[in-house]
Amino acid sequence: MKHIAIIGNGIAGVTAARHIRKHSNHNITLISGEAKYFFSRTALMYVYMGHMKWEHIQPYENKFWKKNKIDLKFGFVKHVNAAEKSLEFKDNSTLQYDKLIIACGSKPNKFGWPGQDLKGVGGMYSKQDLETIETYAKNNKECKRMVIVGGGLIGIELAEMMLTRNIPVTMLVREKSFWNSVLPKGESQMLNEHIKAHHIDLRLGVNLESINPDQEGTVKSVTIKETGEELECSFVGLTAGVSPNIDFLKDSGLQRGRGVKVNRFLETNIENIYAIGDCAEQKEPNPNRPSVEAVWYTGRMMGEAIAQTICGRKTEYNPGHWFNSAKFIDIEYQTYGWVHSERRLPDYEAQFHWRHPEKWICVTLSYHKETHEFLGINTFGIRMRHEVFDRWLNEKRDLDYVISNLKIANFDPEFFRHYEGDILKAYKNQFVSI
Repeated sequence: MKHIAIIGNGIAGVTAARHIRKHSNHNITLISGEAKYFFSRTALMYVYMGHMKWEHIQPYENKFWKKNKIDLKFGFVKHVNAAEKSLEFKDNSTLQYDKLIIACGSKPNKFGWPGQDLKGVGGMYSKQDLETIETYAKNNKECKRMVIVGGGLIGIELAEMMLTRNIPVTMLVREKSFWNSVLPKGESQMLNEHIKAHHIDLRLGVNLESINPDQEGTVKSVTIKETGEELECSFVGLTAGVSPNIDFLKDSGLQRGRGVKVNRFLETNIENIYAIGDCAEQKEPNPNRPSVEAVWYTGRMMGEAIAQTICGRKTEYNPGHWFNSAKFIDIEYQTYGWVHSERRLPDYEAQFHWRHPEKWICVTLSYHKETHEFLGINTFGIRMRHEVFDRWLNEKRDLDYVISNLKIANFDPEFFRHYEGDILKAYKNQFVSI
């Protein structure tokens, strides 16, 4: 029986702990300095919005951990002593381990902006971030305006949160169109329109120059680099992406790049130490996939894989086809396979795009220019079945087949209006081959 220490109680760490317990009698210690109990990070926004209470976003009852013999330790690790297989905490306590899993997640990016550490500046990632937002953006009387620096999924979540309390929002986005580093042109343009339709002050093609303090060291305004405009605000949300939270590992001997370097089996360069989730960086990532994947489902899959290895069944991490889902205020978004943005479009990829003339609904399918093999799909406002697209990607179906059978993949209830006929008609007008 060995002692397995896991740094981080997010989805990756908790999944590893649960599956190690299913398959072994190893001693397990789950460590976190963020929150004592595991919570759903993707549901943080709904606590602020009043849709849920804190206890509602904890998937397991507090007694679950003791019942399953998973010890919980609340505290921050300040140093990993690999030679002695010991963890040193900020309170100077220590913990011995036989095997260590690092699942310490991400932190919001900061780029050295003047004032980025002022009171009234925060991200939207952790429990502490939510508490900061609640303090400085309690209502529209105390918070006259929030400025969000960056776009993407976290930025739009933070903007939606502010809308529920009628707090004015300005978004500073350096790209010329919202999230156009990820989305094709038509989808990005639709989101520009959707965001502005919700009375969000979307500033495209601009950068933050500085965050300016009042006499008490609290945010009073931001300065926009391109125009020199000073915009008064009460809170600044930093949502320009996240990066692995690995500063405490600098003297550990672990090989690091953006994250902790791992092989396909999630092993680090030090025996008996593994890294999973947002903080892990694949030395040899699968084709098209980024080396660091800060996504909920990949963290869960890494947790399952490493648990098998810890329990004697060495298992390679194989995430399969890329997929993800999110929500842009009122629009549900799903992606399966690869649909590249204009700036990252490979030479072999072409796209078919359809947008509803009146509603916030669109679909983009990518395919190989020469073979017409289906490569991926993005949907906005239409829910699709993951398992269907996963199967079609494995079967290497062509674009004609996918377009003709979209109805099979539709997940919307039968009383919802379906748009497969409109999509097929537009496709026939563009491609005579069907």
